[in-house]
Amino acid sequence: AIMSENFFDWSVRIMPIKISDSLPATAVLESENIFVITEYRALHQDIRPLKLLILNLMPTKIMTETQLLRCLSNTPLQIEVELLQTSTYTSKNTPGDHLLTFYTTFDKVVNNRYDGMIITGAPVENMEYEQVEYWEELCRIMEWTKKNVYSTFHICWGAQAGLYYHYGVPKHPLEQKKFGIYAHTVTEKLCPLFRGFDDVFHAPHSRHTEVREEDIKKAGLNVLAVSEKAGLYACASSDGRQIFITGHSEYDPETLSREYWRDKERGLDIKVPENYYPGDDPTKPPIVTWRSHAQLLYTNWLNYYVYQTTPYDLRELL
Repeated sequence: AIMSENFFDWSVRIMPIKISDSLPATAVLESENIFVITEYRALHQDIRPLKLLILNLMPTKIMTETQLLRCLSNTPLQIEVELLQTSTYTSKNTPGDHLLTFYTTFDKVVNNRYDGMIITGAPVENMEYEQVEYWEELCRIMEWTKKNVYSTFHICWGAQAGLYYHYGVPKHPLEQKKFGIYAHTVTEKLCPLFRGFDDVFHAPHSRHTEVREEDIKKAGLNVLAVSEKAGLYACASSDGRQIFITGHSEYDPETLSREYWRDKERGLDIKVPENYYPGDDPTKPPIVTWRSHAQLLYTNWLNYYVYQTTPYDLRELL
């Protein structure tokens, strides 16, 4: 469902309950950054399904789409999801009939408009952006999102690519792959994206490059969450229409383990994911410490940056 108001009034903190505008608790809850919906706002709501587009750049498309849909599905919101693939590069790791049945291409959606969009990561971070086979197509898509998507959620390499394209933020190679589960803190306590988060939360990372906090600030973006060991985790434009997450909160419990054993079998110099296996013993099942915050991250994005903000009539998007 989606509200008919064109813009979210950031002075309103809304819960899924309707209360009187004049109730004393309203002001108290609002001051505590709690989600409160007043009678007036409730009476002016219209609803329709959210329209969401996922550009899946990962080679293991079925696994990635499942992880993302799991995070998106555990809300009371009704969502219509379309899956998008590039036409300039075809995945070699996903069955062709799956792509033909469930995926579309940019030329078929270019005239559509969406409440939200997710651009995933991709295993191309060691390449210069312009060397990526589908870079020009990705640039066209990212430019198109400015007028055709209300809020775009970028993940890992997708975040680095978006930061580079939209704001000229460079990426920097790491001496060693950032690989494991890391502790993070929220830097903007009242940011709706992290509403309900604990003082410290965990998230997976798996990348060879990074973007730096000082470059993000120079670009005029808001730094939302950081990690002492993993660096910048989340940043966004001031209007929330471009959101960038450098980690992989959507990963399921076994994803890092599959990556680790895959690289070991290839003979690559890969270390055990940090803070993942009990006692760093890869023969033991990993400890999951990020799943609840991952769910909350996607729920908050859908609620506060998509459902509460997108115009009821998508033709009003600018």
